[in-house]
Amino acid sequence: MRILIYSYNYHPEPIGIAPLMTELAEGFVKRGHQVRVVTGMPNYPERKVYDGYQGKFFLTEEKNGVTVQRSYIHVRGSKPGLLDRILLDGSFILSSLWQAFNGWKPDIIFATTPPILISLPVTFYGLFSNSFVVLNIQDIVSEAAVRVGLVKKGSWILSIAQAVEKLAYFKAAKISVIAEDFVTKLVEQGVKKNRIVCIPNWVDLNFIRPLEKNNSFREEHNLKDKFVVIYSGNIALTQGLETVVKAAASLKEKSQIAFVILGEEKARQKLQECCDSYEADNVTLLPLVPREKLPEMLAAADVGLVIQKKTVTAFNLPSKIPVILASGRPIIASVPDTGTAMKVVKESNGGIVVTPEDSQVLAEAILELYENPEKLEQLGQQGRKYAEENFGSKSALDSYEALFSEILESRK
Repeated sequence: MRILIYSYNYHPEPIGIAPLMTELAEGFVKRGHQVRVVTGMPNYPERKVYDGYQGKFFLTEEKNGVTVQRSYIHVRGSKPGLLDRILLDGSFILSSLWQAFNGWKPDIIFATTPPILISLPVTFYGLFSNSFVVLNIQDIVSEAAVRVGLVKKGSWILSIAQAVEKLAYFKAAKISVIAEDFVTKLVEQGVKKNRIVCIPNWVDLNFIRPLEKNNSFREEHNLKDKFVVIYSGNIALTQGLETVVKAAASLKEKSQIAFVILGEEKARQKLQECCDSYEADNVTLLPLVPREKLPEMLAAADVGLVIQKKTVTAFNLPSKIPVILASGRPIIASVPDTGTAMKVVKESNGGIVVTPEDSQVLAEAILELYENPEKLEQLGQQGRKYAEENFGSKSALDSYEALFSEILESRK
């Protein structure tokens, strides 16, 4: 098959959807398919175009058999407001169309959202090239924007977002979602259930796997013999890392417990002010590790944190949950008590779920695992087993390959 992956994010961006789309594209190539990727200049999570890509309007690269076609994006600051976000997405919509047309016509266009506006050039190019569009929904933009306070209910911008979503759903040959709760929501929005397929996000289980805990990451950051609690990822509206800092401050007397938070630079600077305010000197703030060092960083943890605010979209599944489970380390998930994140952590028996934005219960959960090494080990093993059964990249590749083949067979 000729497959075009239309994704705002791609390698070398280290977190979020980028690693997933990279693994998917390269996995298809290994199976003998032709793959090209239309994406933006790498900028996430810093919201600053990476060195080597600045000042370029278009750039085409070949990486591991994948043709990667990059286009200009308009980036203004690490925390874009609504107008900045519109300019960011709008610039990619216009510039990416050139790259879409600048190559062979695909059989399948696989487009991942958000941003939902990506569906506009995808729909247009799909009609022109007579290609089938598979829309992959990682989050429902209109719902998420209201929950985090970016827009208000009843606003004209929300109405436009919902209209674009409906258009995208209508034009797609199939819609893939990452959790069953998305299916219910989309059916409520008028999408027929037989047009939706649930394929969870995945992990390369050979790459992310249980490794020795006392490794060079611990040595480099003076964490030897410590009980290490790690959060790694985006520090944004949906997280609320102040809860972690307050929990750390309350556990200062336990000198063996160390907290490590990895994220982008500007967010770390603000979080350092929070650490200073609460006198949380047991928190180490570090930059995100390169992708190749991710398994070692995950292995250095005794506990991996998943942190969300109360208002986060209930059916969203953070990509870090499958990753931490695959690493063989237990999760403490400070997430809403309804929704996909809670369900997966509990179903996996690989972690503990606590009330979001409550530093006291978070501290109590950390202390519980610190004082119960047998439970710590058991949760880690159960989480790895669940990841092997539910989040393998081979299973996801099989599912998408079968879905694409089914769609193409329907044309015949």
